Amino acid sequence: MRGARNFLKFLRGEPFAAVGAAIYSVIVVVAVFADWLEPYAPRAILKVGPRVARYLPISAAHWLGTTSSGRDVLSQVIHGTRSALVVGLTAAIAVVAIGTLLGLLAGYLGGWVDRVVSWLADIVLGLPFLPFMLILAALTHPGTGVVIFTVAALLWPNTARVIRAQVLSLRERAWVEAARVTGCSTARIMFVHVLPQVLPLAALYGSVAIGWAILAEASASFLGFGDPETVSWGVMLQDAYANQALSRGAWNWFAPPGAAIMAMVLAGFLISRGSEKLLFPKLAEQ
Repeated sequence: MRGARNFLKFLRGEPFAAVGAAIYSVIVVVAVFADWLEPYAPRAILKVGPRVARYLPISAAHWLGTTSSGRDVLSQVIHGTRSALVVGLTAAIAVVAIGTLLGLLAGYLGGWVDRVVSWLADIVLGLPFLPFMLILAALTHPGTGVVIFTVAALLWPNTARVIRAQVLSLRERAWVEAARVTGCSTARIMFVHVLPQVLPLAALYGSVAIGWAILAEASASFLGFGDPETVSWGVMLQDAYANQALSRGAWNWFAPPGAAIMAMVLAGFLISRGSEKLLFPKLAEQ
């Protein structure tokens, strides 16, 4: 209860973080209750009499109209929140886990471990994100698994570097030395005493990774490397582009999934922006 009160107090004082958290909360609620919120099955081909309900405008029956295949746009946008949530959260957890572990090991152990992790981070940072993902998708099986793997494999260095710098400072603290004197093992000091101190910082970078993962999935799907059997915002944009929705003026088809992607990316930025003073108190003094 105390932690919840502190979190709410923090959100009241940081409007950026509050807006970002609100956006994520809405996405989670929509994803969980998608089956009840969808007015139609997202892949159902609707008909008006004997004809397929193609390019229907916005109406009371179809709040965002229909696609060229007669599918309800609103239902697809709602169902797409599940794909976004799965891709975003899975990729973010992987980025945080890899980056935090390697940063913790490099910062606390130092020596050759630090040099190897830094060397790997420099190599990974030099790899172009989108070409790497597309080549991997072409060599394997296109889908969300490739997106999650690419985000986890290429975005961990940023988290690792920040965690490493924080651990370098923490390992010199008096309480760490006291733990050594009392006979605590190196592993216990790292994972029991030091790790909890850097987890908030790792979670911050995880919120940013969610946005990156959503963008990556949308980019792969738009270029034809997504999973066509999955209803996602990226697949919707690719379908709209392939059917020339823009030239037809069917903005109600491509604008909603684009706005949803923008909202997810914006939420991660707002949370990171609003958390700066909490994680870096010196900024509040300036």
